[in-house]
This record gives sequence, structure tokens and C-alpha cells, in this order.
Amino acid sequence: MSGRDTNFYYSFLVLPAEKRRAIVAVWDFCRSVDDAVDEAPAGLEASDPRSAASQLSAWRGELAACYGAGDPATPQGRALAPLVGRFGLPRDAFEAVIDGVAMDLGRSRYATFDDLREYCLRVASAVGLLCIEIFGYTDPLTRGYAVDLGIALQLTNIVRDVGADLARGRIYLPAEDLARFGCGEDDLRRGAVTGPVRDLLAYECARARAFYEKAERELPRADRRRMVAARIMAGIYRAILDRIEMSGYDVFDGTIRVPRPRRAIIAAAIWARAMGGR
Repeated sequence: MSGRDTNFYYSFLVLPAEKRRAIVAVWDFCRSVDDAVDEAPAGLEASDPRSAASQLSAWRGELAACYGAGDPATPQGRALAPLVGRFGLPRDAFEAVIDGVAMDLGRSRYATFDDLREYCLRVASAVGLLCIEIFGYTDPLTRGYAVDLGIALQLTNIVRDVGADLARGRIYLPAEDLARFGCGEDDLRRGAVTGPVRDLLAYECARARAFYEKAERELPRADRRRMVAARIMAGIYRAILDRIEMSGYDVFDGTIRVPRPRRAIIAAAIWARAMGGR
């Protein structure tokens, strides 16, 4: 993932150059792993080198090379390898990301939120745990902040991308939540914001907001300035929730985005508050 093309670009800007390069390298590696599943041709045998399973296996090998088992073969691996020791990046977090992406190969539905939470921990919270090593932190409680912020960010993505995920045959919203609001999968496929669909998506937005609030409460005062980039990510993604709600929860007609000028304003305001100690 190119940092300049994402909602995270404005959070990267506040970092010193070395840390910014490191964050982009981690992001590029993790995004490439994700693309191995999302962009692989469908219907291939697992042994086909173009298949998602084969590509994930190759990325596991590339990760091993980044940690000393040979020489990385990809631009992403070569960029990441020197950062592993420099920032003490935990290998198990990268492994968790690959494990989470691999979940998309074996399942397209989640029965309960506990099931979905495990997915979020792997594909999002694990990335957060890598990022805070680069940001730098002094209090171990900041790890809890990274975990819950990762869940909040992923839940936001899930609500925003309901339509796009349906096109891939996936529904991440827990089946227990659909049942709770009397919303069937066919209701989602119709792409109409009926009463049950609206109630379901409002519930999911509220759950995401609760995780943002929990993360912010958990962030130790000693590390609040160090986590300003993460806090900017949170601010921009919370603005996505605002726009989903303002749209009447219509997440079916295109991707809901925060305009770039608005993202810049959010980033500047959060940075100014952090630097002012507020």
C-alpha cells in the first residue's frame, strides 16, 4: 500500500523521515500480503503459483528471509529487512497478519463477534503492534491501545466496505447481529437501506465508536504525544463513521470517503492538540 494513497497519509506526515519510511515499509509489506488474497485469480489450484494460497506461502518465506533466513526477493522484503532489528519489530505480529489474511481463504462468514474479533486482531491489531514499535512507547499499556484501535479501524472498514465485500462473496458482519435486527443476507445484497439494514449498520457503527473510545481511554499520558500519528488515523476513520451515518447508512452506492482537505484539517487539529499537551 502506498502511504500517499491512503487515509493514513496524513498521519505519516507528522513522523520524522526515518520513522515515516519504516511505517511505509511495514504498510507495503502487509498490504502486499492482503493483495495476495484479494487480487489473486479465482478458481486456481492451491499449487498454482498464481493462487492465493501459494502467494501467501511465498510471503511467509519472504518474512522468514527478513528475519535472517536468506535474502529477501521482493522490493517489500528488501525494504523491510533492515528495519526489523532497527525497530525491534516482532515477527509474530507479521505472522498474525498472514494468518488473518489466510482466514479469508477458508471462510466468508462470521457467526459471532468473538469470531470476527479474532480476525480483527490478526489483520489490524497486529499491524498496530508493529506501528507502535516504530512510533516508540514507554508504557506497556500502550499495547492495549494499539490492539483496541486496530479493532476500531477494522470495524470501520467492514461497515464502509459492506457492498464491496458482498461483491467478493464475503460478509464480515456477524450472523448473530443480522439475526438480532431481522436482517437477512438477501437484504444486504439488495443494496437498499431498509429499516433492519439501517438498524444493523447503526449498531456496527456504535460498536466501532466504542472501541475508539476504549482505545483513547487506555492510552497512557506518557505516550500520548508519541502516538499522535495513530491518533490522527483514529480521527480520520471516525470521520468515515460520521459520513456513513450522515449518508443514512448507504454503504452500497460507492465507497464513502473523507475528502482530502477534511483529512488534512483533522490531522492538523489533532497534531496541534498533541503538541500543546491537551
